[in-house]
Amino acid sequence: MLKAQRAVAGSRIIGLGHYQPERVLTNAELASMVDTSDEWIRTRTGIVERHIARDDETVADMATAAARAAIADAGLEPDEVGLIVVASTSVMDHSPNVAGRVAAALGMTSPVIIDVNTACSGFEHGIAMADAAIRAGQVEKAVVIGSEKLSAITDWTDRTTCVLTADGAGAFVLEAAATDAEIGVGPTVWGSEPTMSRAVIVEDETGNKFSQDGRMILRWAMSKASGITRDAVEQAGLTMDDIQVFVPHQANLRIIEPLAEQLGLTDRTVVTDVQVSGNTSAASIPLGLSKWWHEGRIPANAPTLLFGFGGGFAYASQVVLTPNREP
Repeated sequence: MLKAQRAVAGSRIIGLGHYQPERVLTNAELASMVDTSDEWIRTRTGIVERHIARDDETVADMATAAARAAIADAGLEPDEVGLIVVASTSVMDHSPNVAGRVAAALGMTSPVIIDVNTACSGFEHGIAMADAAIRAGQVEKAVVIGSEKLSAITDWTDRTTCVLTADGAGAFVLEAAATDAEIGVGPTVWGSEPTMSRAVIVEDETGNKFSQDGRMILRWAMSKASGITRDAVEQAGLTMDDIQVFVPHQANLRIIEPLAEQLGLTDRTVVTDVQVSGNTSAASIPLGLSKWWHEGRIPANAPTLLFGFGGGFAYASQVVLTPNREP
């Protein structure tokens, strides 16, 4: 007979952190680079500006900065964290992985290090993995990071995609919840649409540049997303009336606003960081939530619906509670 590891009730979020590069690229600047205009970009995406990393600034650098901020926000030292999960689709180096680079940069001793690539839903997949590891008793604390340098995989001559992409990172710290009353991460509803696997592409035939079928993604989001998110709320034992904050993938304001309306959440806090941060793929949800949390725009212990979707074509959604303290 094999001995199973001890289990705990679940996990909860105790720290949030984020990082954005200093350089801000405005719509006006883009209009001088490609055939577009501020009005065209705002009308079709809602984006006003985005942050772009330096040439020597890596996915790991941004992930480390966000992780350090989240760990400090949780009141911990890096070595108290036993698991690092990094979600990214813009990593150029294969080994050591980003999580390993973060561990080394933070001076950690022997954490478990895992990278995840399910593109824009990667962070929510990472939350599910960290929560499962904590519930299984394998680790007590974990940091989950979304970090992207999409500027490195952007075709700056393609006005349909270059107006969207940006760089940045966000991170959550999770710890074991000893009782059911302390649980702050709900079940994950996740899956994929294999027939849409070509909707988002970064591969050799595109010169390793980001390409997408925006209309296909919009149709999918308007027809399928509400069912997935409602299922996540139900599995968390809540109703839509209980949700105080909605944080969808910051892909495009033309998707975020109609989806919030479908879900009846327009009178709640709907994070729309895409307007000033652009689309940062796996980083967009933790980046937007951490920014708004630290700005005092999101309350403590708030039931928050997360929903990521994109390349793969993969999706993942869960309800989490914001840290049980004021930001």
